[in-house]
Amino acid sequence: MKKLFLIFISALIVCGSISSCESGSTKYTEYSFEYFDTVTTVVGYEKSEEDFKARCSDIFALLGEYHRLFTIYNMYEGFENLCTVNELVDGEHRTVKVDPRVIEMLDYAKNMHALTEGKMNIAMGSVLSIWHDYRTEGMDDPSAARLPSLDELTEASKYTDIANIVTDEAASTVTVIEPKARLDVGAIAKGYAVEMAAKMLEEAGVSGYVINVGGNVRTVGSRADGTKWLVGIENPDESATEPYIAYLELAGESLVTSGSYQRYYVVDGKKYHHIIDPDTLYPSEKYTSVSVITEHSGRADALSTALFVMDFEHGMELVESIEKTEALWLFPDGTIKTSSGFDNYRQK
Repeated sequence: MKKLFLIFISALIVCGSISSCESGSTKYTEYSFEYFDTVTTVVGYEKSEEDFKARCSDIFALLGEYHRLFTIYNMYEGFENLCTVNELVDGEHRTVKVDPRVIEMLDYAKNMHALTEGKMNIAMGSVLSIWHDYRTEGMDDPSAARLPSLDELTEASKYTDIANIVTDEAASTVTVIEPKARLDVGAIAKGYAVEMAAKMLEEAGVSGYVINVGGNVRTVGSRADGTKWLVGIENPDESATEPYIAYLELAGESLVTSGSYQRYYVVDGKKYHHIIDPDTLYPSEKYTSVSVITEHSGRADALSTALFVMDFEHGMELVESIEKTEALWLFPDGTIKTSSGFDNYRQK
């Protein structure tokens, strides 16, 4: 599995060891493969490995809860989640009483939909499910890989109005009022869950941690010696001598990249990735990757997807309008463009 980001540990061993001695804490790392179908890495400073493992247990437990609540692919007996929200019963979606955290995430996603002028849309499930099925089929049997027809996609796109997703905070219910509409929270759920795990640490007064769920990186404070975490944005060109296109110093911020080089399948020699432009209904070809730095990991997740399908000028205007938010665009020809404050985060 290819990783979008690497928390640079080996490059910081010397000063890390010194700071550990001075602060009375040591840096530890823990991994999990159980959440959001990707690798979770937690790096943190604690006085003992036992303390670190206890903290990781809390982080993993919370991520597990959000994974079960937000998945659209799995049901659990006696448990309502977004998969059951999408379920049809006698040809209709039912009103589903869910955990209040689901309502909070969906309402946050609606706010991101408004902020991005609909480019990040959790109601795109009717279209995205078609691409998911074709991609899965093509990956399972590359010789049979094929593309969905524009007619099929256009018909599905008639049911992507965000107004079809109705939440009732007081009753803690979700209703998809159009039978052919379907939720897909892949552009925000993982980042949102990472943010909730980071908030849990912050509210407990914990610092000196990094949570990385499949490239959705959230730093919690700085390292034990007060210096910032060093994080890299991967170079998609595997033949390049330099594996990262930018090295960033973060302390309390999130970094999320959306790229065309991770989840894809091949049809007639051409790669088709998973980030679908709501205007063309096909994978966007504007960029190779877009990386976003901002304080909230859910926002970074949503924005990286939205910016990937936006024209550059429009995307730049959006980023510049949001406080404490920066972005980097990598174009197919290798050109890199950044927002006005991005260089403030580059490694000094």
